[in-house]
Amino acid sequence: MKVVLSSLNSKFIHTALSLRYLKAYAEKQNENRDLEIAEYTINQNINYIVGELYRKKPDLLCLSVYIWNINEIIDIVKSLKIVRPELKILLGGPEVSFEIKSLMENIEEIDYIIYGEGEIAFSEFLDYFEGKKEIIEVSNLAYRKDDQIIINPMKPVMKDLGEIPDIYSEDLSEYEDKIIYYESSRGCPFTCKFCLSSTIDGVRFFPLERVFRELKIFIDGKVKQVKFIDRTFNARIDYAKGIMKYAKENDNGISNFHFEVTAHLIDDEFIEFLSHMPEGLFQFEIGVQSTNEKTIRDVARTTDFKKLSNAVNKIRKLGNIHLHLDLIAGLPYEGYDSFKKSFNDVYNLKPDKLQLGFLKLLKGSQLRNEAKKHGIKYLDKSPYEVLETKYLSFEEVLKLKDIEELVEIYGNEKYFEKTLDIVLKDYESPFDFYEIFSKYCRKNGFYEAARGKVVQYRFLYEFLLEENKIDKDIAKEALRFDFVRNTRSPNVPKFLQSEDYYDMRNSRREFISDESIRKEYFPEFTERDQNKLTRFVHLDKFKYDILNGNSEERERIYAFLYNKSERALTRSTVLDITDKFNI
Repeated sequence: MKVVLSSLNSKFIHTALSLRYLKAYAEKQNENRDLEIAEYTINQNINYIVGELYRKKPDLLCLSVYIWNINEIIDIVKSLKIVRPELKILLGGPEVSFEIKSLMENIEEIDYIIYGEGEIAFSEFLDYFEGKKEIIEVSNLAYRKDDQIIINPMKPVMKDLGEIPDIYSEDLSEYEDKIIYYESSRGCPFTCKFCLSSTIDGVRFFPLERVFRELKIFIDGKVKQVKFIDRTFNARIDYAKGIMKYAKENDNGISNFHFEVTAHLIDDEFIEFLSHMPEGLFQFEIGVQSTNEKTIRDVARTTDFKKLSNAVNKIRKLGNIHLHLDLIAGLPYEGYDSFKKSFNDVYNLKPDKLQLGFLKLLKGSQLRNEAKKHGIKYLDKSPYEVLETKYLSFEEVLKLKDIEELVEIYGNEKYFEKTLDIVLKDYESPFDFYEIFSKYCRKNGFYEAARGKVVQYRFLYEFLLEENKIDKDIAKEALRFDFVRNTRSPNVPKFLQSEDYYDMRNSRREFISDESIRKEYFPEFTERDQNKLTRFVHLDKFKYDILNGNSEERERIYAFLYNKSERALTRSTVLDITDKFNI
């Protein structure tokens, strides 16, 4: 019997953790099982995927279904059933764990669905498929019998996650150039109405020894990023600190670890613990979602924005941890003006990334059941994103979509950091700037254009000239500073170049020939390596002290020393070397 486990990831760099868990647990229960994993992406041609799965000739095809791939998977299922009607198809995953009966009634090509946590149920199902168990004995299973859809009872979740075997070996070749998604716990201590984690009681943890073993494999394999999918990584602080301490002690200078944390659980003792961590080793994602207290109460979210702000400010000042803060547009009682306030509250915390998302009414979530109460209109098709609510019109949603795109390009990537620091002083709030800029971009075709880096700089430059809130020369200088700071060996576009652009390029060799400079900033380079070193140094002259945000005319010369580490949180170090040139 040939069994194929498959899924469609949202991007090539992603991997399906669930398939590996299912395979490992099922083979542990019966070592004679031979299960094959076949991963694809939603960006690949559906006909190609159908052809590849057909060629594998499985007796049973098991597909892991999520919000991002359900539409494509249904197309695959229908196509395969046309050419191989005898093929048995089993679906599992969060996207098919709710509204099971209606799904199977509408899609007759689905033979079976496993709902809820899958490891035990999947192994039991294979027992049935191998003729060792009656179908009625398989937990968490929906199936067809005499034109009826039968749904077997759900078994309690696995108490000891250590029963799932390790799923990683020292050969990490299949993860080359990919993010590794990793799980050290399941469940969440909170019950937010928009999240499926609220449907599972309690939090369970994998044994620390197992986590250490697998982290060591990632670190030894020089994996670039390990993204923990734990809903609240710091739910148990001693457990979280144990993992972080192990990562620090075995740091390879390359690997980065991403965690979703809850800020109000972070105290001063934890801040002190974080202060000793290497730069760029950890990345925190913190869900704020809204600062409207009525909204927060209604969605049953546990957030104290004052405590959150205090924790975020302290972590940011450490300068060693990359911070992502999340907002959700479309929540109950959050209108356009209320969201503007939430946006400004969070933006002013100066996270490295502000992720602006839009509410999705997931199957099984409590908020989906309350849609009518709040006048929430949404397409009942994945990804179930809100179109408008009683509090937020569709036109306002579209405005926020435009703003979201500009925040992602201009705010989150930090390519315009110094420019925005100067520009935002002339606007009532960060939201006002992005709102006005988005109107300009909509009017001038930015959203329809190909947007390379130079185009992004040109659009902002021309917008600032039209707005005329800051001096033209200061706008040009700030944008050039940001362009050079974030572009190794930069070819500065002509509209940003200074009059001394080419003279400064010629002065670079004189600068890097300074032995004291090389010893302090580039100790691995010798005098003979000066040609190589030019790739890591750029000199430029400015009329203003842009480095310190000084808008008074004060001619400066800066040396930009580019970081060689991919994990560095800043792309370059900037030195004021004006005194070396006697100007």
